[in-house]
Amino acid sequence: MAQKTGSRRSAAPSFKPGAVTRRQFIGMTSTLVGGAMLTGPIGATRAFAAQSPAAARAMDLIWGEHGAAAQIAASVAHVAHSLFHRRDYDVTAYGARPCTTVAATSPYTNTAKSPVSPGSELTNAPNSFDSRPAFLAAIDACHREGGGRVVVPAGTWYCAGPIVLQSNVRFHLSANCTIYFSPNPADYAKDGPVSCGANGNLYYSRWQANDCLNFGSPVYARDAINIALTGEGPTSILNGQAMTPFAGSGNNSVCWWTYKGSSGAYGASASVPSQAFANPNNVDLRIVAPSISDALYALLTSPTTPWQQDQNYLPALSEAGVPVERRIFGLGHYLRPCMVEFINCQNVLMADYQTQNTPFWQHHPTASKNVVFRGVTTNSIGPNNDGFDPDACTNVLVEDCTFNTGDDCIAIKSGKDRDTEYGPARRHLIRNCTMNSGHGGITLGSEMGGGVEQIYATNLQMLNQNWQTNPLNIAIRVKTNMNRGGYVKDFHVKGVTLPNGVNLKGGGYGSAMLAGSPVNSTVPLGVLTAAAGNPSASQGGIVTFDCDYQPANDAVRTRPPLVQNVTITDLKASNVTLNGVTASCFQAIVAQGPVAFDYNGAPPTPTVQPISGVTISDCDFGTPVASGTPTSTSPGPIYAFNVNAMTLSNTVIAGTTYNTTITDLR
Repeated sequence: MAQKTGSRRSAAPSFKPGAVTRRQFIGMTSTLVGGAMLTGPIGATRAFAAQSPAAARAMDLIWGEHGAAAQIAASVAHVAHSLFHRRDYDVTAYGARPCTTVAATSPYTNTAKSPVSPGSELTNAPNSFDSRPAFLAAIDACHREGGGRVVVPAGTWYCAGPIVLQSNVRFHLSANCTIYFSPNPADYAKDGPVSCGANGNLYYSRWQANDCLNFGSPVYARDAINIALTGEGPTSILNGQAMTPFAGSGNNSVCWWTYKGSSGAYGASASVPSQAFANPNNVDLRIVAPSISDALYALLTSPTTPWQQDQNYLPALSEAGVPVERRIFGLGHYLRPCMVEFINCQNVLMADYQTQNTPFWQHHPTASKNVVFRGVTTNSIGPNNDGFDPDACTNVLVEDCTFNTGDDCIAIKSGKDRDTEYGPARRHLIRNCTMNSGHGGITLGSEMGGGVEQIYATNLQMLNQNWQTNPLNIAIRVKTNMNRGGYVKDFHVKGVTLPNGVNLKGGGYGSAMLAGSPVNSTVPLGVLTAAAGNPSASQGGIVTFDCDYQPANDAVRTRPPLVQNVTITDLKASNVTLNGVTASCFQAIVAQGPVAFDYNGAPPTPTVQPISGVTISDCDFGTPVASGTPTSTSPGPIYAFNVNAMTLSNTVIAGTTYNTTITDLR
């Protein structure tokens, strides 16, 4: 039975469309949820919402001319070409030679599981000249002489290992320039700064927000000031060749993407080593962390999350407090490097080039300050090929970029497990970008252990161009769980266009749910009752808050997440017709709050807060597939579990205008 706002429990979220004016609604909201929601910039914005448009703009502390978003842009205005000396270092003067290319054909016959990624139709010819030594020599000369621009001329070039940038160096790809990186993992462990014996010479890195020593990224920097990676548009290409095999043949060919371990995809199977493979090189945690408590050891060695797998071993090392110098991966392990990774850098410019066929995340600045990501085309659809993943960074501007990705287009992160030493991600502005395909258009998390705050996104064209075959799963996504913890505070989105909606098919997490949890599959997907909820949190929701992200896949679940103070306004989704169904999404809004049941630490269970302070206004979600009245057997357009006072104002779903407040406290 639905109950009024303020109730402690409800069988389903309480909401009812009503003919309430905006002025009446704002006043009613303040009465219902208390003055605390009206403090700070949001409160000021709401307080002036009923005034004239000019007055509202003048007082708009978020989107106004001198508002929070504009202040972020101003704080990174100096990160530009003018930051670097006007001296050029042509790599051919240091011995670089262009290479020829040959046609390449995918050896993987199941294109549904192993789709062909843009740029994989060509590869460097056998025995190509390796220009990496020349690239590094030019970078070193430029750095020693006070900085400038290292120029790679038009043509095709082969590079067998990481390009390591140094302070005051702008590495520039000319128009019609492609660098083909070696597809062989051994080339990224041959001369890194840390000697790790049989594992190779490795680089300080982060893999899914956990610190480690690992393969170097094709483009890498650490502890640098004033660095840039630039081009002259989409014809300036960094091709990671992650789909190009370095071993095996036919469907058994092994490439970087094999290491994901998805059975049947890119040569992966249960018998082929991968991040999901029981790696005999991983030693028992009591050996590497002899002081580990019995309770923690029991959690980390649960058969549900096999510690022998690299993907679980690294998080276990973090939870056990093992220093990063002893978290050694590289050769003999299967954790793929990001394409571009800059760690602890300041004044970072990435502009006007294209990435293709990247091993893992396409761009991963970490613990960096004053980062500009402008005019970049991220064009790689392999596993975990997120477009841009800033991790615990401060002052970040993303603008005029195009995303065609194999995972989230943008995913903002801040560490995982105990690796939160760099603090929160804060002060990011994302504007004027195009998202063609991916899992999430803009995502916060899931690795947000240090917190995420002051994130602003505006004028996003989520075109979902491949909606018939490879649709965008979710437009706006917050994902965390009792392992990630962390918080989201002050996340504001304005102006999102979805001309082709998002995925019309809902999707949950299946085996990643916890047995006995109130979040389970005893009810159909998207359905919520007094006893159970089954959120369509992995795909199909235009706006998704997922605070119970794949809980069974994490060994330690002791950190309740906090999500509060989120505004989404001026979002417009249109319908498409697919297989006889005309809709814009599966559900308009999916709000899965934190679940106290998930906690598996020492008693007492800490306070688990509901999602709170969410306002969605002046939006049109189109027509969800689930657009009828929710029942115990069929989903409705909105799913809300452990949510406090989520406000909908002038929000249209399936032709009905909502002016209401939704509460479901668990």
